[in-house]
Amino acid sequence: MINKRLLIKNLLAHNDENSFYDKKRKVDISTKEGKAKFLKHVCALSNSNPKNNSYIVIGVEDETNEIQGVPFFDDSKIQNLVNAYLTNPPLISYENIPFPHLPSDQVIGLVTIRPINKLTALKKNIWKYWGGTAFFRDGSISMPKVFQSEILDVNSEIVATIEKHAHNSIELTLDGVIDFINVRHADLFTQYKVFKEQFVVCWAGNKKEVKGNTYFSRVDIELINEQVRLFYSALDEVSITMTSDHFTILEYVLLGLQNEYKYYPLEELTINFNENGSYTIDSNLVFEPPQFDRKLLYHIYNNNNTILKKVLANKELNKGELEDLYNLPATYLICYLNGFEPALDKLESIRPYLRKYGTKLYNAYKENIRILRKVKYNS
Repeated sequence: MINKRLLIKNLLAHNDENSFYDKKRKVDISTKEGKAKFLKHVCALSNSNPKNNSYIVIGVEDETNEIQGVPFFDDSKIQNLVNAYLTNPPLISYENIPFPHLPSDQVIGLVTIRPINKLTALKKNIWKYWGGTAFFRDGSISMPKVFQSEILDVNSEIVATIEKHAHNSIELTLDGVIDFINVRHADLFTQYKVFKEQFVVCWAGNKKEVKGNTYFSRVDIELINEQVRLFYSALDEVSITMTSDHFTILEYVLLGLQNEYKYYPLEELTINFNENGSYTIDSNLVFEPPQFDRKLLYHIYNNNNTILKKVLANKELNKGELEDLYNLPATYLICYLNGFEPALDKLESIRPYLRKYGTKLYNAYKENIRILRKVKYNS
């Protein structure tokens, strides 16, 4: 079993140019350009590593190798993006790896690209890249190779050595459990469970009982053996159920209008532990969008549009408009879920202007975009 934190450290130790991993300060797949660049690197790493895993490490300064971190990313449907745009798409996974010195809401992203020993190429145009283009690694750069179709194994031995040196130990597992419970989450309810005599899952959060059901907020859930963060949220609530084979998280999101809010089930995440020392993660969107009176929604939608125009024009907002601005991401989301299609473009257009109004508003925007992304991927 590989300790992913150790793996990242071992990868970063190979600071010279190589063709089996890439590092990025951040990745943004919410834009066409961001999607295209991500797909280019996945394609190039897959073609240059037909016999071994290859990796993208996200949250690291390219020049200095300094571990800076990125927000927790829970897009379990990222494989769909790869399948949609690449021929012979490799299997990929995105994992969130906590590091002790990073803030609690920051991790290092680790993309693992599994070998397929087939030529991978773009199946259709995206951004400035043409369909049919195959990318390969040229040192540390992903380059299009129009006339190259041969895939060669040049990295399997060195990657096998790196992964071997990242294997977990009992000491690392015990240290991880103690650190999770006694250091990082000493102020929260914490618990752990061992599955199949191999896997240790720890979780922490504010615990509350409602009508005989247990819920958690400020939730952090980690698979300690691999140093992988399975779930993190400072805003939403979750319920947790388990058997000897499964660990299931049901996430709830708070939505509403005019001070009338309630929690709605969003997504169910199940980790299945197998007897052979492997595990799988399945996600299932269970979200049923709340429906509201259309006359009320028209009023809110038009009010949002008025505020949006003033923000885009850099005009000063009055006290009431500022209060409505902090609800704008959530109300635009609700409008979109109730059939107001233009609300999506309006929500996306305000993003560059939100940071000047403070972290709270920007975080609310990111949370609503996260919900929207899940709904769109599963529609």
